[in-house]
Amino acid sequence: MTIETLSDSFASLATGVHSSPAPQAGFRVQTCVAHDADEQARNLHGWHQTYDQLTSGSFVGGLTELCLDHMQVFVETTSHTLRQTCEVQKDAYWFGIPTCQAGSGRIDTQMISGDALAFRPGGIEFELLTSSGYEIFGVVVKGDVLRRYAAEVEHVGLAEALPDREVVSIGMDRKQRLCASLREFLERSAASGAPLSPSARDDLQAAVLSSLFDAGALPASSEQIAIPVRARRQSIVSEARDYVLAHRDRAVGVPELCERLHVSRRTLQYCFQDVLGMAPAHYVRALRLNGARRDLCNASRDSRSVQDVAAAWGFWHLSQFAADYRKLFGMRPSDTLKAAIGAHAATNSRSFAHEAAFNERRVGLRRVLGASFAQQPQAVRDNQQVRTDVGEHGHPHRAETHHRQHQKDALDAERERNVLHEH
Repeated sequence: MTIETLSDSFASLATGVHSSPAPQAGFRVQTCVAHDADEQARNLHGWHQTYDQLTSGSFVGGLTELCLDHMQVFVETTSHTLRQTCEVQKDAYWFGIPTCQAGSGRIDTQMISGDALAFRPGGIEFELLTSSGYEIFGVVVKGDVLRRYAAEVEHVGLAEALPDREVVSIGMDRKQRLCASLREFLERSAASGAPLSPSARDDLQAAVLSSLFDAGALPASSEQIAIPVRARRQSIVSEARDYVLAHRDRAVGVPELCERLHVSRRTLQYCFQDVLGMAPAHYVRALRLNGARRDLCNASRDSRSVQDVAAAWGFWHLSQFAADYRKLFGMRPSDTLKAAIGAHAATNSRSFAHEAAFNERRVGLRRVLGASFAQQPQAVRDNQQVRTDVGEHGHPHRAETHHRQHQKDALDAERERNVLHEH
């Protein structure tokens, strides 16, 4: 399943006090700094909210935000204690994951514990109380996308399974992993410096959703996972690999593999962990990077650039491709290309030198053979002449006739010499 592009934009909210505009289709990470609580409230796109500063001092707020087709991912920092009234668009869901210690935040009077996250559906106003030096990650997902992903990838229905409470305990370890994943998503997207391509946006949205399910922010299927037999697990991995290679010009995501192979994400994850010892997304990225590296090693013969090779393997952001390539192989893709060009030039130089030496030896051999032929007895030279005549006349019968004529002339000349000697 791919997260298809819908015709409408991500959010269009009702107007009101500090109602932020709907996210624009920039599809790139935006970072801004505010020196006023009201300004901080306005900077977050797609929300209807008001911030009240409750402690004294000069306020400083930061926001790093990425608006995608059907999702918004952000991390917000605030320097002072705030009371916030917030509301996200209808038919959307907000997940708030604080990174601060327990007891430093509340949602509608409920404490957000250190191992918990906050959850609210759209169209309902809620209140947040955040302490000084607060950092919180936020994810907003459109309802229809979340339900479709849950049904087709996770094989779970969300009609009655969404959290019915504002604070969801997920465990400290899983919460830390979720925060680390969201931070990495934002940093990787920011590193590209350019708007994300449609395939990159699909991959990122699917990765965020799978992280939410992995963390326990959303309920996984209650059914016991059917573990395929060993041969079937290997077959699933092989089929996934073949499908990725057959569509190498674009980034194939985990949801698409699940749909293609008719397995849930949990089953696909289990198969890859069992067969290869790694997650499917990690293997797919490594597979494409290895393919790009092989093409770079041969690129000098085809006059291809790094950009050409990257695009052929579905990497549309060169800076991110270069970063992933260097992380995996310990060198830049441009260095691989330069080394391949150097090796190709050295091979051509050796081939030219070898051919020149061979030609020189052949000329010398002809000279030696020519001198040797001149010093051979007449009979041997006659035999050599017969072979030469075969080459000259191109027909064995003609050569034989020519040889007989040559022998007759030699006999006639020998008789004349004998007659003259007798007289």
